[in-house]
Amino acid sequence: MNDIIRETAKNGLLIAAHRGVSGGNIPCNSMASYETALVQGADILEIDITKSADGELFVFHGGLESIHLRSDRLITNMTATEVRELRYCNGDGVKTTQSVSTLDEVFEAFGHSCFINLDKFWDNIAEITTCVRRHKLQDRVIAKSHPADECIELLEQLAPDIPYLPFIWNEDDCTEELLKRDIRFIGTEAHFSDDDSEVASTEYLDKMHRQNLIVWANAIVFNYKTVESAGHTDDISVTGNPDNGWGWLAKRGFDILQTDWVLPMRMYLKENGLLHLNR
Repeated sequence: MNDIIRETAKNGLLIAAHRGVSGGNIPCNSMASYETALVQGADILEIDITKSADGELFVFHGGLESIHLRSDRLITNMTATEVRELRYCNGDGVKTTQSVSTLDEVFEAFGHSCFINLDKFWDNIAEITTCVRRHKLQDRVIAKSHPADECIELLEQLAPDIPYLPFIWNEDDCTEELLKRDIRFIGTEAHFSDDDSEVASTEYLDKMHRQNLIVWANAIVFNYKTVESAGHTDDISVTGNPDNGWGWLAKRGFDILQTDWVLPMRMYLKENGLLHLNR
């Protein structure tokens, strides 16, 4: 099966906006953050999904309510009506006008303007898949999980039509098996701690491309104590060494780069002729 996502990646490196683009008075995972990301040139929106106590899907990184909403309650313990009353806070902790959007609202606004990565997909796989199908977005979303047997079996049962990338660390011991399964396997999300890791090698990337598969890498920094992409990150890129950050990842041959800095990344890649390398 030829997927739109894979075919688009062949034409140029894709930029994924981690929770949209936030800063100033624009909170992450808000509608404004997604609008900003697309204005700045993102190809993919990475969104987080959680569910209210009465079963409605909202776009929010569960567990961070106290930080982004200044709420001591989790959305999973609130009704949908209560969630709709919440407002995001900006970086100074001041309330904004941005509410917590439903997954339906995000799909309606952005589903046909870009691709959407469904983070936390595994927490509510059946409900999220139903929502994707309702909006006819099976060709425009990406689901991810650990490639455990129970995950793949659930994927086969509930979401075989959803494009899928497994998380892999340093080496790939799942692609051969996943190619045999009844799922829409389109590639991998590679996490690696050093340049010599199998999944960071040009040999691995070339092999994946020969199989019409893509590889996603992260420039974002979740936690400085956890080395992501062997240190070729947003942090070093925006503080003066993009050649060893975004440039290294692009030249290596990754198809998708996730970033918190969409506009600087796109400008750097374009200015250095790295957006449309042959893959």
